[in-house]
Amino acid sequence: MESTVLLPANPAANYLAHKEEIDEAVRGVLESGMFILGPEVGSFEQEFAAFLGAQDVVGVGSGTEAIHLALRACGVGDGDLVATVSHTAVATVAAVSLAGAIPVLVDVDPDTATIDVNCLEDALKTTRGPGIKAILVVHLYGRPADMPSVMDLADRYGLIVIEDCAQSHGATINGRQTGTWGQMAAFSFYPTKNLGALGDAGAVATSDRRLAERARLLREYGWKERYVSSIQGMNTRLDEIQAAILRVKLRYLARENDRRRKLARLYDSTLRETDVKTPPVQPGIDHVYHQYVIQSDRRDELRDRLEARHIRTLIHYPVPIHLQPAYRGNVHVAKSGLTRTESLCRRILSLPMHPHLDDEQVREVAGAIAQGPQ
Repeated sequence: MESTVLLPANPAANYLAHKEEIDEAVRGVLESGMFILGPEVGSFEQEFAAFLGAQDVVGVGSGTEAIHLALRACGVGDGDLVATVSHTAVATVAAVSLAGAIPVLVDVDPDTATIDVNCLEDALKTTRGPGIKAILVVHLYGRPADMPSVMDLADRYGLIVIEDCAQSHGATINGRQTGTWGQMAAFSFYPTKNLGALGDAGAVATSDRRLAERARLLREYGWKERYVSSIQGMNTRLDEIQAAILRVKLRYLARENDRRRKLARLYDSTLRETDVKTPPVQPGIDHVYHQYVIQSDRRDELRDRLEARHIRTLIHYPVPIHLQPAYRGNVHVAKSGLTRTESLCRRILSLPMHPHLDDEQVREVAGAIAQGPQ
């Protein structure tokens, strides 16, 4: 009998786990006749804001559009410099470019893969011209970046802070949720996320009512009055069906994040005697393991070996953004360089991680790593 293939993520399994409730929620929307910015969107915005501890959430069409909208709502636009990282999904930098701003790419901490605050401060001191206007902080793989230090820098330099929380739903720093530190935060609900829709969806969060109002105007053509634009906006609306699905899944997010953490602890313990580097555990940091990412000097050989055992892995992310054809020469690289970023992309490997894995499957993956070449 053919072996079961272990997948890095499994959104289909998550749908099946909540199928009855999701199907009922979708049916309710279809029967209501309200498909755009109706009661499901409003209820999800309130429920997700309560989950985060934020004042307002504004549902939008995707995580990329959430970042773009947040930048514009904060007044970041043509020619403004935005500090962020090159080790991230391309959506982060694409959104900066969509806003007309210029990314300034800063190196990462080699252990956490999130922005290195010392490199960030160096970039703030050495960037020529009008200087950096905003920091776009990426919480990567489910691990929060060092927000207390980032916010200290932002306060000292008078900068806007926007959080990219596409991979950090429910992650906390000393009990405080990611998405509640900066002026605004952007969330993706792509199907593979910890809180995933069944299509594209996103949201921005803020505790500044003025920014929330501006975000609501921007997401629908700048309308205060229908068909009359008070500002130049766009069309990026969370639809009712996806909002209804997200309301169901939000009820299970904390439980499923707990399951991810338990699987991560099992990976940690079973990989302890191997030569791979496992994600560090930090005091006060509540990682939600959107990905479980190891580092190995023999990454490609290890990946091939796991594939031969029907264990699928992914590389998040194989090519840093500053080296990709579309962005080479179109972004600024901080003076301190991106050597750690470039080194990481040759070592990282994302193992299977989702709340519907069982313990034995995690032991199977770890055992295949520990066994070594045959």
